[in-house]
Amino acid sequence: MVIQNNTIEPGQNSILKLSVGRLPSDTKIYLNVHVFRSTEPGPTVLLMGGVHGDEINGVEIMRRTLAERWFEGLQRGSVVVVPLVNMQGFNSFSRDALDGKDINRSYPGSANGSMASRLAYIFNKHILPVVDFGVDFHTGGNSNYNYPQIRYSPTDPKSKELADSFGAHYMVSSNFIPKSLRKNAFDHGKSIIVFEGGENLRFDQLSIDHGLAGIRRLLHANGMLPDAAPAPQPSIKIQKSNWMRAERPGIFRWLKQSGETVKIGDKLAVINDPYGMDEIAVVAKKAGHIIGHNNMPVVGMGDALFHIGQ
Repeated sequence: MVIQNNTIEPGQNSILKLSVGRLPSDTKIYLNVHVFRSTEPGPTVLLMGGVHGDEINGVEIMRRTLAERWFEGLQRGSVVVVPLVNMQGFNSFSRDALDGKDINRSYPGSANGSMASRLAYIFNKHILPVVDFGVDFHTGGNSNYNYPQIRYSPTDPKSKELADSFGAHYMVSSNFIPKSLRKNAFDHGKSIIVFEGGENLRFDQLSIDHGLAGIRRLLHANGMLPDAAPAPQPSIKIQKSNWMRAERPGIFRWLKQSGETVKIGDKLAVINDPYGMDEIAVVAKKAGHIIGHNNMPVVGMGDALFHIGQ
């Protein structure tokens, strides 16, 4: 296996520092890549977190797998772990890279482009060619909480198979987004599934536990780890979803939350004016499962409140 002129032999574990570029201060930027290889042939799996710098649950999931030495005794195959993709966003509590651009909307990237584009280029040029499939770990953004879920493409049968093996509580059919890692990987014959759990700038232990368990199940299903706990229950398969939005601004108080089932007519929340003079109910217009909700206590007209999946 060769990654940006670094050769990793079977049975070898390596920590690579891939050159990304320089900041205006002339500080050099590197991408830390951890590679674990068994002596036995098998699939190469990519695990990555922190594409969006403020989504820290994925970074913590990656950190724990490394700290607990999960991959040092692989039965077969290889694992490539990128714990933190967006270093500048992580340092500044920002979703985007230093240039204000979203790495996950910058593929296939450019070696001479902006910071986001260069990071996308490194994945496209040096990492994707050596992996067979992978998991990209995310959270909800802007105080939107996502109940632990795995997302796959309905046009990619391999990604559905991987999502089944991962065994998250919700298994969500999700179309490709242009210029995303998942779409770019698919164009190159590789399958990437996306784990979503928790919200930005906040640890969520439930999501971290679900993410860790999903990795073990996925690798065990591919003969790479000796054991894994079975999924506590079959995944609930979500084929389509819609956001319920605020019909007036005010103070948002939710009565139901992510992970709950709702029926048409259920009262999900109330929105008050700040003076105690008015209150309206937020009522479910469709039956389904709440796979995400807004944790902001103050909302504007049209703001997303509940993500309902069917």
